[in-house]
Amino acid sequence: MPDDAIDPDEEARRRAGLALANGDPTGWFEPLYAAAEAGEAVLPWYRGKPSPELADWIDGRPGDGRRALVVGCGMADDAELLAASGYETSAFDVSPSAIKAVLNRFPDTTVSYRTADLLTPPAEFHYAFDLVVEIMTVQSMPKDVHDPAIASVSGFVAPGGTLVVGAVAEESIDLDTWEGPPWPLSKAEVESFARDGVTLTSLRRVRDDARWWAEFTR
Repeated sequence: MPDDAIDPDEEARRRAGLALANGDPTGWFEPLYAAAEAGEAVLPWYRGKPSPELADWIDGRPGDGRRALVVGCGMADDAELLAASGYETSAFDVSPSAIKAVLNRFPDTTVSYRTADLLTPPAEFHYAFDLVVEIMTVQSMPKDVHDPAIASVSGFVAPGGTLVVGAVAEESIDLDTWEGPPWPLSKAEVESFARDGVTLTSLRRVRDDARWWAEFTR
């Protein structure tokens, strides 16, 4: 069982520090998910339900068979929400243990889950999805890889498609004392998802201005 005295955020930072010391910005996810599956750690971001912003946004927007992708799906509540809303949903995570846990959690799922790295995504994802959902995944990686990660996300959006982005707002934290992960997104970083034909349609602060919620289209 996980030690209740260990702060989940501090443990995530410890694991992230080890991975970053080895030059691997995403290498801390698999050990953490594997430890969580073994009951030896807690996922600090896991809430057991979809993002409330996504749940509000998707209400009244049925998928009608359109293709959706969830970036960095974690325990898959957002992906399952999209599937239940009528989207032909795909989702990926860099951690094989996360995908294994998701398939155990949702054995009858209609979502197509796979292991993949946002920094080197599958070629078939390029321009392939009518809806792309990126919530708190880019921010889980250090600042120096935000730009290539953002470029990957924008590249998933099909012509006429929509991208929604949710992230902790860098402007809501004290940068002098903050220690990642996560490494929250600035307004400029959120706006930079608008590239390669993708344009920003809406940007606002939510949760008492602590987070960004943005919408884009291609």
